[in-house]
Amino acid sequence: MVAAPASLDTLCVNSIRMLAVDAVNKSNSGHPGLPMGCAPMGYALWDKFLSHNPKNPNWFNRDRFVLSAGHGCMLLYALLHLTGYESVSIEDIKQFRQWGSRTPGHPETFETAGVEVTAGPLGAGISNAVGLAIAEAHLAAKFNKVDSTIVDHFTYVVMGDGCNQEGVSAEACSLAGHLKLGKLIALYDDNQITIDGRTDVSFTEDVLKRYEAYGWHVQHVKDGNSDINSIAKAISEAKSVIDKPSIIKISTTIGYGSPNKSDTAGVHGAPLGEEEAALTRKQLDWNFPPFEIPQEVYDQFRQAIQKGELAESKWNESLANYRQKYPQEAKEFERMLRGELPKDWDKNLPTYTENDKGLATRKHSQICLGELGPNLPELIGGSADLTHSNYTDIKGETGSFQAETPNKRYLHFGVREHAMAAILNGIAYHKSGLIPYGGTFLVFADYMRGSMRLSALSELGVIYVLTHDSIGVGEDGPTHQPIETIPSLRAIPNMLVFRPGDGNETSGAYKVAIKNRNRPSSLCLSRQGMANQVNSSIDKVALGGYVLVDCESKPDLILIGTGSELDLCVQASKQLSSEGHNVRVVSMPCVELFEEQSTEYKEAVLPNSIRKRLVVEAAESFGWHKYIGLDGDSITMGSFGASAPGGTCMEKFGFTVENVITKAKALLG
Repeated sequence: MVAAPASLDTLCVNSIRMLAVDAVNKSNSGHPGLPMGCAPMGYALWDKFLSHNPKNPNWFNRDRFVLSAGHGCMLLYALLHLTGYESVSIEDIKQFRQWGSRTPGHPETFETAGVEVTAGPLGAGISNAVGLAIAEAHLAAKFNKVDSTIVDHFTYVVMGDGCNQEGVSAEACSLAGHLKLGKLIALYDDNQITIDGRTDVSFTEDVLKRYEAYGWHVQHVKDGNSDINSIAKAISEAKSVIDKPSIIKISTTIGYGSPNKSDTAGVHGAPLGEEEAALTRKQLDWNFPPFEIPQEVYDQFRQAIQKGELAESKWNESLANYRQKYPQEAKEFERMLRGELPKDWDKNLPTYTENDKGLATRKHSQICLGELGPNLPELIGGSADLTHSNYTDIKGETGSFQAETPNKRYLHFGVREHAMAAILNGIAYHKSGLIPYGGTFLVFADYMRGSMRLSALSELGVIYVLTHDSIGVGEDGPTHQPIETIPSLRAIPNMLVFRPGDGNETSGAYKVAIKNRNRPSSLCLSRQGMANQVNSSIDKVALGGYVLVDCESKPDLILIGTGSELDLCVQASKQLSSEGHNVRVVSMPCVELFEEQSTEYKEAVLPNSIRKRLVVEAAESFGWHKYIGLDGDSITMGSFGASAPGGTCMEKFGFTVENVITKAKALLG
């Protein structure tokens, strides 16, 4: 690398600042303050440290860069453009925040090559970065040899005051310190401004002391506006600390260069305007029209292309040598990178007959994980301190991922549900073939919803193992009985929500979830036991809904059930059939998959001509009305639950065979 002279350094930094000013002004929308203040740290990191290849954004061994303060995305777009990523041309910069552009208002992995994580609520990015660092540490421990290193990269984060105030970052960074993730380096933009004004109206803690207590290595660069050498020195020192994650507090001035708006809340989230932009040009001695970048700046930044191609070429040589020395490990490593599942990975998924003992689906889930584990080495995950309630352990696995044993694949997240979900996203963002899963009680999905939504938005194949799925939880009471949670998860686009009705359907849910690497799955599992059904099927789960019990002639009534309530429908259908009624039972383990079937298939399962339908699910009825129609009914929850034994709760709220029969007969007239 050819080092830039001091004056060229300044020109490069101001190029970032002015691209942000011009793009936000043109769109009349955006956040210019952060990129103007963070431009020196962005330049120092990307020019002097970041190992990446602009011509191949997906090169595996690249360093990962996460903009946790995603509202300042013009910092990232400017760096991607200046270093030569084809995904962000100067025309893309001009189309900032416009319809169909590759420069949306917050970075999105599915829109812009070079963006590593989709920036959601503040704090999510740094928490994703913990997952990225976990993935790197696990794969390095799994595949690297004394004489061959093929996994070796850093995760860098730019985070702000808002990220440090959000609780999810505290959860994730506490865990990162415990795990001693030495290749995680956070650059903290300490500009002391949020939307409400100066941070001292609500935020006066010593952030570095907090991180030091977490077990992080801490540093402070006092002049982040111009002291590029000190920033570079701090990053270099952070890289040398291998047994702790690092945070570098870099004090900056938000909107640096703007004579009238810098260091104010006004520059955080609003355009400078033409007049202030002109004054800023004068203040920064920037003698170029909007969107024009001097050639010498491009020449400096685009050294990244040659450096990146050389780094990738050397890595390819290392991989070729590794392939010769360790052919079996190389085969597995490259299979994972391609996103291919192992042959016969699902061969041991358990199947059941109606004579097999009925278990809670959380127990069936544990059996599935135990059978999948040996055949699916990329499966990695754990629980938010509920291992022995969620049954998320993998049978036969000993030990867990700790600082001393990163080769292990069971993660103890602690009582940190939100961080768990964000970290699972980070593992998925790593794009290395790892399949992350995490367990907690279904009711605590409300803690995780922001990250679960980002799983769906970013097309991440995270598997959420959510147990204790209804009022059947019992004595813990309404605080732990998730009557509205399943419908709310079904409302998230691109989320698969499974509520299996027995062992076969639980196996089927895992089969679909593992295969779906571009959408998350929520497995809603029971605490209470349930019977295995005669005609249930692993493969039919992929259809979302199917006929479980049918009658010889056209049905008079269709009963639709999920989870433990499916058996209520089956038992009620037997009684109703014995009385001469034609009853069909439809199992609906996944509404989303059913909706994706052909019109012909859906009509065959739920004919429009059969208008008398009864849905039975121990959850709020939201979403079921499209299946119930005007002539149908439901046995669902219209209130919170109660503290009592699970069976008592089910009975008192009407989830009995007798009540299903009563409601059915009312429909039949």
